[in-house]
Amino acid sequence: MESWDVVVVGGGPAALRAAIAAADSGSSPLMIDSYGTGAASGAAPTAGLAASIEETDSSAHLEDTISAGGETVNEDSASRICSQAVSTLAELERWGLVLRRTEAGLPYASEAPGHTKPRITGCGDSTVREVTRILEEQVIKRSIPRRTDIVPISLVMDNKQIRGIVAFDLMSGKIISIQAKAVVLATKGYQGIWSDPSEGSGSGTALAVQAGVGLSGMAHTPRHALTMRGTGLKLPFDLLGSGGRLRREDGEDVGPEAVLDGEKCVLDLRFLDSNASVWFAQTSRRVKDRTGLDISTEVIPLSPAVAETTGGAPVDEHGRTTFDNGSMWFTGLYAAGRSAHTGMHGLGLLPGNILLEDLVGGHSAGQHAGEWATQANFASSSSIEDAFAAAESRLEQLTSGSGQPVSQVSNSLTSIMSTVNGSRDEVSLANAAEDLNTLRESGITVSNSSRVMNTELASALRLQGMLALAEKIVSAED
Repeated sequence: MESWDVVVVGGGPAALRAAIAAADSGSSPLMIDSYGTGAASGAAPTAGLAASIEETDSSAHLEDTISAGGETVNEDSASRICSQAVSTLAELERWGLVLRRTEAGLPYASEAPGHTKPRITGCGDSTVREVTRILEEQVIKRSIPRRTDIVPISLVMDNKQIRGIVAFDLMSGKIISIQAKAVVLATKGYQGIWSDPSEGSGSGTALAVQAGVGLSGMAHTPRHALTMRGTGLKLPFDLLGSGGRLRREDGEDVGPEAVLDGEKCVLDLRFLDSNASVWFAQTSRRVKDRTGLDISTEVIPLSPAVAETTGGAPVDEHGRTTFDNGSMWFTGLYAAGRSAHTGMHGLGLLPGNILLEDLVGGHSAGQHAGEWATQANFASSSSIEDAFAAAESRLEQLTSGSGQPVSQVSNSLTSIMSTVNGSRDEVSLANAAEDLNTLRESGITVSNSSRVMNTELASALRLQGMLALAEKIVSAED
């Protein structure tokens, strides 16, 4: 069994930033992820990064965040994250991020719904991809080891203290156990519950709940208004600050609320600013490939869909996973990005705040985890051995042939959760809870008993976690 100071679970911006911070704090981090290097950069962008570039401070950004999220926003958390936006952007620039700029040479800031001032900056529709690339370069420069095709199965906890992690190595087909002083959960969100697991299975959040962590923010799931009707393709809000118009089908200009309320609306990009076209070439190509529409001559029909999730493991300002209303923490366990719930977003979602929270949260969690690990000692490995045996039993059950096929369970889960998409109707929630219980009791099985390169088995493991999260969503209190 191998041992590492810090294990970072995930491969996106939050995970990469956490690993960098942990290494810079003097620890030896290891990154593990189900997908390969660069996979996170393929995510459809929904907005750039929100930063108060031409403002004296971040107070207006904070006010807009609170206005979007309502009274449930954790103002201390939102204030802390908003205040670090400009320095976070400057750091990315120092590392080589090429931003869209104004004629005066400043980073270009786009207008976006909910923002009282232009504040969305980045690289057009390539912001997530470019930020991911820059962070991956920094991980390589620090010689941080990164293992892909590793599917996490369970966290190893002992008296609310992290001991390590047990995972499935897809390449070898073996279960592996890793001893760790600290673990940072920083995976994709669980938006795949409403679409397809590949969109996000929320594996980090699932690991947390299966380890006994009480999740927060699960009752509300924000939807993205700029989603192409019938395709699920998400388009970035940055478009609306570069000449794009959101309209009803009769041509009247509207805000995103009209789409979210179910009105038939379109995104009109026919008069996109000429100097913006190059920054949104990927959008044009994606729309063309998916639907055949030419954005220079045709409008894009819209319908809302879940693009990001904001619920997860409750964390403090250091990214430590907490319990007892934040008064205690699961020693050595951290969460960031889509695996964490900082309370920043409340019941709304201000464009550009997701990527910002990923980066700031990843840095905070990685830094504290790294500092903690340099002072902590490894504990007994007996609990890891017990978790290894439990994982072996779990895989045996999945390959026993008793249960429903993976594809059938996935489709059933999506169908059940579509009835509570953004709704907290008691009847719908009760029916969904009953259906989820039936689905869980029916079990999951894989058709191939071999474990080597068995992607179906990996999908089954992710589905088990998604079922646990779906149950938390329907049972969450408002």
